[in-house]
Amino acid sequence: MNHLEFNTHTQTKDTQSSVSPATAIELLQAGNARFVENKQAGRSLLNQVEDTSKGQYPFATVLSCIDSRVSSEIIFDQGIGDIFSVRIAGNFINADILGSMEFACKLAGTKVIVVLGHTSCGAVKGACDDAKLGNLTGMLDKIKPAVNQVAEPADPAQRNSKNIDFVNTVAKKNVELSIDRILAESPVLAEMKEAGEIDIVGGMYDINSGKVEFYSDSVA
Repeated sequence: MNHLEFNTHTQTKDTQSSVSPATAIELLQAGNARFVENKQAGRSLLNQVEDTSKGQYPFATVLSCIDSRVSSEIIFDQGIGDIFSVRIAGNFINADILGSMEFACKLAGTKVIVVLGHTSCGAVKGACDDAKLGNLTGMLDKIKPAVNQVAEPADPAQRNSKNIDFVNTVAKKNVELSIDRILAESPVLAEMKEAGEIDIVGGMYDINSGKVEFYSDSVA
């Protein structure tokens, strides 16, 4: 069976094991293309509920923002049992998320981790504006390194949420730094990537077009 044709079927241990990291990315790219073209694959979600009731074999893990417009299953046109979806405002990394990713890849068998940012991200805007509000303050501090590493524009008056180009550049840098943290703080995932068992890639979802642009030398 062609890997790009089984997206309407429930993932099994056999189909999962036959997917390479590169093929996993292709499956996500193909799903996003269907989403953008409004040609979503036909599938019975209720049948997939039944099929996955005794086990799950996802092929990908996606870390994305909680933004209501950025549901990974929808924008990649995937069904029940296809992907692990990790969501937190600003798609940053912490120990709990790393542990979840280690489970997803080492124990549950997913072949790719995608760190997915998106344009006009509210969490990134908050970090750019140095927003303060309850527990949000500490959360946004985790995105501040990305703000600090974007050098341009130098004018403080342009380094805020009103400058959407700056916001989107910071969002991309945040994705890059999140990948760096995965590799630096999870020997388990770093070793799996080094061995070619998984790939770890970044991407950006455009809230205007619905298209995902992947960031990786390994992605065509």
